Amino acid sequence: MKRDALFDNAKILLIFLVVFGHMIQPTTKGSSEMYTVYTWIYTFHMPAFIFLAGFFAKGSGKKDYILNLAKKLILPYIVFQFVYTAYFLFIGKDGWLNAPFYPHWSLWFLFSLFCWHILLVLFRKIPPIVGIALAVAIGIFVGYVDSIDQTFSLSRTFVFFPFFLAGYWLTKDAVKKWRTSGIRVASLLFMITLALLIAVAPEFNSNWLLGSKSYLTMGEPELGGILRLGVYVLGALMTVSVMAWVPNKHFSFTALGGKTLYVYLLHGFIVQLFRQQEWVQINNPLEFALYVGLSGFMVYLLSTSSIRTLTQPLIEGHTQLLRNQWSRVHKDQYRTN
Repeated sequence: MKRDALFDNAKILLIFLVVFGHMIQPTTKGSSEMYTVYTWIYTFHMPAFIFLAGFFAKGSGKKDYILNLAKKLILPYIVFQFVYTAYFLFIGKDGWLNAPFYPHWSLWFLFSLFCWHILLVLFRKIPPIVGIALAVAIGIFVGYVDSIDQTFSLSRTFVFFPFFLAGYWLTKDAVKKWRTSGIRVASLLFMITLALLIAVAPEFNSNWLLGSKSYLTMGEPELGGILRLGVYVLGALMTVSVMAWVPNKHFSFTALGGKTLYVYLLHGFIVQLFRQQEWVQINNPLEFALYVGLSGFMVYLLSTSSIRTLTQPLIEGHTQLLRNQWSRVHKDQYRTN
């Protein structure tokens, strides 16, 4: 699809929040303020990110699409399972030996994204409202099945699929209608109110926002379905609220919106090192600002052409950027001579 500033800016914002959320997670156990920030971010950052993934999946079903998708998602999943295993062993992290069917940390997204595209083969034949309602019903139901968990990322695949499907069906014009002044004011009030509610009720279990565990595991074997429905409504409202405020103009960083897969796959090497060494400490506004800046720098660094050139063979399975770089160097040398 043609690049659009609104959606690229949204992807940059959301990948920043992914990195920042992962970075500050260790600080949430001893600080109600950081737990509020962390939980507030998690009410929308993955639903919105998955919504955008579905929005850009409108080309699914074309010839060789599934094969190319497997190369784009499953191949790096397998590669990074081994790479992260070796890296976790190197830094001394516990639980470093993961079987291929049990995704390391953030790699669940790759496997789930592949599955969502496969599910589209069936769900795009169903009327949108019916299909989304069915996807929500399935997402609620799987919480009652204890055996559906993080193995093959099955729980998250089913739980988050409604957001992916909604993104697939919604058009650019429909999304931009969320940006009226009335919706913006209402969304701002909603986001502020939600942050305040989280702040005064820090006992809320943020695992409900992760979609990876059964209701029994989270202590609600009977009412879990109702709570998950509430999480769906919350995620949808927050996604609309955030998209209403994302800038719709080009900035110097807007083009990085097309490079978020690199950031997603590579930021774990930095974040996990910080966690293992227990370097993350946030005790005042200055330290909070420091980690905001550090997270932003990580997004920029991992999006640069140098990093993408070096890691493209692992992430995309080819060396086009490296060949282009070599060709430019060769031409420059030829001109010099």
